[in-house]
Amino acid sequence: MEGAIDQAKMKFSRIVNSRSYTRFNQSQNPDGESSHVEVKLAVDGEEEMDGIEPEQMQRDTYTRPSRSEPWNKWRILVGVGVVLFIFCVGLLIGYSTHRKSEPATCSPGDGEIKQDPEDSSYQEIPPFYPPVLDWSDLVKLLNDKLSSTAIKDKLRDYSQVRRTAGSAADNKIADNIHDIFMKQNMDPWVDEHFVKLQFPNSNNPNKVYFGEVEIGIPKGFLAYSETGRREGKVVYANYGELSDLQNKEYKLNLNGSVVLMRAGKISVAQKIMNAAKMGAVAALIYPDPADYKTMSLDAELYGHVHLGSGDPYTPGFPSFNHTQFPPAKSSGLPGILAQTITANMAQSIFEKMKGEEAPARFTGALSSYKLGSESDKVTVVVNNNLADTKIHNVFGVIKGYVDPDRYVVIGAQRDSMAVGYAKSAVGTSLLLELARVFTELKKEGYRPKRSIVFASWTAGDFGNVGVTEWLEGYWSSLDKKAFTYISLDGVVTGANSFKASASPLLHTLLQKTLGKVKSLKSNSSLLQHYGPGFPSLLTPMQMDDGAYPFLALSGIPSVSFSFSSPSNEQFLDTSMDEEEHLNRITEQKVVELSVIAAQVAGQMALRLIHDHIIKLDVTKYSDVISDHVSRIIQRVDTLKNDRANKIELLSTKWLNAAKNSYSRAAASLNIDISNTDLNDFEMCRIINNRIMKVEHNFLSPYVSLRDVPFRHIFFGNGWQTSTDLENYLGDVHENKMSWNIDEVLNKFALLTWTIQGCANDLAGDIWSLDNEI
Repeated sequence: MEGAIDQAKMKFSRIVNSRSYTRFNQSQNPDGESSHVEVKLAVDGEEEMDGIEPEQMQRDTYTRPSRSEPWNKWRILVGVGVVLFIFCVGLLIGYSTHRKSEPATCSPGDGEIKQDPEDSSYQEIPPFYPPVLDWSDLVKLLNDKLSSTAIKDKLRDYSQVRRTAGSAADNKIADNIHDIFMKQNMDPWVDEHFVKLQFPNSNNPNKVYFGEVEIGIPKGFLAYSETGRREGKVVYANYGELSDLQNKEYKLNLNGSVVLMRAGKISVAQKIMNAAKMGAVAALIYPDPADYKTMSLDAELYGHVHLGSGDPYTPGFPSFNHTQFPPAKSSGLPGILAQTITANMAQSIFEKMKGEEAPARFTGALSSYKLGSESDKVTVVVNNNLADTKIHNVFGVIKGYVDPDRYVVIGAQRDSMAVGYAKSAVGTSLLLELARVFTELKKEGYRPKRSIVFASWTAGDFGNVGVTEWLEGYWSSLDKKAFTYISLDGVVTGANSFKASASPLLHTLLQKTLGKVKSLKSNSSLLQHYGPGFPSLLTPMQMDDGAYPFLALSGIPSVSFSFSSPSNEQFLDTSMDEEEHLNRITEQKVVELSVIAAQVAGQMALRLIHDHIIKLDVTKYSDVISDHVSRIIQRVDTLKNDRANKIELLSTKWLNAAKNSYSRAAASLNIDISNTDLNDFEMCRIINNRIMKVEHNFLSPYVSLRDVPFRHIFFGNGWQTSTDLENYLGDVHENKMSWNIDEVLNKFALLTWTIQGCANDLAGDIWSLDNEI
């Protein structure tokens, strides 16, 4: 009997513990390692007893001498009782063993789940299961593996040739990156797109004339400019902001003019669009020495005119080969000629111009600045060619072991119209170095809970074409799986300043990371060294930022950052973006600063894929919503004091209630997190799903993706944004716009319900909603 009990204990313990392990590993091991445990349950009548097979039991039963029927009944009852007793004892022992096999509770940020080495239930665990690692040890391991020598070697390899998107050089680098990912067992894949890119015509270059005098033949260009020849009176318009173009100081009609503007403040595409709205037929952009202090006066400037991102001839849908392309064109194309010129060329134009002297706020570092006159005629000739081009994005992945279908994306642009040393070569080098380091962490036994995808983009200089086409192509998958994007574009453009742009959801993580990473010139943290405080390091994310399409187009929390110059010195997108120049302005510290930048990106990614609960702080959006709503309420109150009648129909009550709903939902989520057993993987996944939806839910569902691609109500571009409503109310107050109550009520309703819808989803299940609005 004792032997039978012991054997039953062993069998039931194996069964229960095998079930426990199999439940934990519901999916196949992402690395292809076999972790499947087959649990074969016995069916009725096939239980083994005392090591005797069922067939032998039956044979013995029927060959033994017969006894009286009562004795046989008694014997049967005893046998059944023994079996039930053994079954109950085994079940209790198995349950006890199962409880012991459950991992011990650990708080966010601790190392991997601790296990009892003496517990036999772990005999089926694969040999490379996560080791017990303290968070500080894990960070130290990451930092120790980052190699300045490896980064230096990669910088040398990826900065030797021009890498225009779709060129042989660009494709060769893509193949090289794919091979590296393959050797690192990162399951690499390639994403092909067929896009329209615009390039200068080498046989028929672009030119600029003042009257009959040729000013120059610039090598720089602006992609997606209209082509042809246009002549008009030249007008100087400072940075080309609307306030510059609408200024009454001009005393000139801009209709039919050629607008001369200096680069900076806003994107080139915004300048060209503003000029087009004012009736200009052409625009010239130059880098003023006041803004590009360390650059040669003959430095060339490159860029594009598309006020948007992606291929402007496939707006709102991906440019895959099998797509039937309709004859479409993005509304972000200004439709006028646009060309860059050097500072020396701009100086030549100013010297020939007549008219009034430009106001002081329009002046830079050239010798003279004139506003222009009716007799100052400039001709712009643009002969760019629009070419169908095949481009390749390259990806590699390190898969997670708990939620492999949730992932962080780290990306870098690899192409450049010019040399692009700071803009793309540094980022590409760091992308490959981080891929190497995370691969080595995996080899040493670290198993991330979530996946990390490494992406090499191309056609970034044409307006984030590679990034945007990928987002448009996989829209239905990404908004449910990709929960953060970290951009490595332009992470080192100087040494004495630090700036970052990020979704509010990432502010807390970014701040804590900067508080841990050491600065180069002191023993203090980056936060202390570049502070006075974290808010001083933040800047709004611009449309040209590689992270912007992820945030404003796809609703994926994104971050970009850069070591830069305190004087806002610029040289990206110019012929001065080369190794010698970057070494000079960083005092030969490019590699050292690159290592620190890799630590910032690596530690943020590590935290996001390591912790039980994703480190996105939903409470930060409470302040963003509150600030926008407060400004709207203030403007409405101002209008009500000035107007009567229909303005009284406008109420801010419901917008304010939606703001409060979001704040309550965010606070409630934090309470749910604090009350959750972090070893309950299903509950952690449910909470993480609520967190991941926040950014996506700020994409307005009431506008067309094709008509308004950047649908985000706070960081997007279009009539659906909170900023657009604020500006409209302000313009009405200043009599710049006529009052349209129907339009205003519509904007209020849609903005209110976008915020409220996000709050409802954040609150959780439908039965958890408070129904206060």
